[in-house]
Amino acid sequence: MTKYFGTDGIRGTFGDPLMCPDFAYRLGGAIGNFLKKTRAQKSHRVIVGRDTRSSGATLSNALIAGLTRHDICVYYADILPTPAIARFIIDKHADFGIIVTASHNPSCDNGIKLFDYRGYKLENDEETLIESILDREESAKGRLPSKNFLTTNACASYVKYIRSFLSPNSLSDWHIVLDLANGATFETTPAAFLNTGASLHIIGNHPNGENINDGFGSECPEQLASTVLKNKATIGIAHDGDGDRLVVCDERGVIVDGDIILGLLGKYAMQTGLLSSGTLVATIHSNLGLDRALRSVGGKVERVEVGDRNVAKRMRELGSNIGGESSGHIIFSDFATTGDGLLAAIKIIEIMILTGKALSELRQEVILFPQLNHNLCVKEKIPLDQLELLKSTVHRIESHFEDQGRILVRYSGTEPKLRLLVEGRDKSLVYEAMKEIKLAAVADLEEIDS
Repeated sequence: MTKYFGTDGIRGTFGDPLMCPDFAYRLGGAIGNFLKKTRAQKSHRVIVGRDTRSSGATLSNALIAGLTRHDICVYYADILPTPAIARFIIDKHADFGIIVTASHNPSCDNGIKLFDYRGYKLENDEETLIESILDREESAKGRLPSKNFLTTNACASYVKYIRSFLSPNSLSDWHIVLDLANGATFETTPAAFLNTGASLHIIGNHPNGENINDGFGSECPEQLASTVLKNKATIGIAHDGDGDRLVVCDERGVIVDGDIILGLLGKYAMQTGLLSSGTLVATIHSNLGLDRALRSVGGKVERVEVGDRNVAKRMRELGSNIGGESSGHIIFSDFATTGDGLLAAIKIIEIMILTGKALSELRQEVILFPQLNHNLCVKEKIPLDQLELLKSTVHRIESHFEDQGRILVRYSGTEPKLRLLVEGRDKSLVYEAMKEIKLAAVADLEEIDS
């Protein structure tokens, strides 16, 4: 288990010991040493970028100071979306990429995501190695040393690439709402749609360093829905703070569930012969309706643990080219190495053009199973295989469900909580099953007030 890294990089409240200039400086030094150990045969180039948080410049400067202490050539891209930095690593033949972002978190938080020379997020063993080096890195002991870097316009390269998926004037009769979360996509996403002929209605595009994800973006889709209705738009598209996620609103103002989006992308790719290995990769959280949608066209769903890097890794293992999370991280490995909210939006638009159907009609093609979730606060995380009543109750209900439902029981990785999920075709059976499982869990574990 890693000491500093979580599901997606390192994240915390700015000013805390794990998200402050000194920590970033030491992390930069650790990455420099890591590159010398793992790519020792050459000089090293690292791309550094950030989202719009006011703390991003401070942390970026500290990271660069730590990197240049080891004679790393740093290209500073300033503000750009996470998928843009992953893309630019490949374009620039760089050795590493760092994006300073806390994604969908509020502006008081910040984080650091890392990419290798292929544009992939790091494996657990690589994070563990960096942590071991980091613990030996010395602090700056006062003022940070001077930093050296080259500036680079990675955003222009990214926009040019994304525009290759959109023909000029192909959306001339469309009205599109873009909610940019006052985040890293505030310039790139509008620029990508510039030559399509679409009428753009843009919100959340005035970042001030403190308003990222504040009332706008994927975490607050109400503004998106109301703006779609107000402007009678064809589609609404919302990003999170760093642009690797997507939330979509149909023309009726309905926010489309992330699993429905995944189902549509997988289903139409399968029907057109574009889903490699006939498999869509999703996480354990994705609804069984996704499986049914893919089975209806001869495809299947493969599930992995939560985290888009787990999705990407399994995609590579299976040779699958589409996968993602219901939260809106969607990966098209034929075109990108990580989740890209803008690319995912364009792929949804392609389906709308291909079928001639409105999104409100398309979303009805993927029917989700009724689902219930419950979090139980517990005093101690007793291993699940030692919870005899809970184990036997789950087994009995799963036997009754067969392939018409499922149960997921797991502990939170960061909180003292037992997470319960039940879903199935019959709503009343789902409610009854959840009631039984909760009773069994409470009998086996000591519950505490949340």
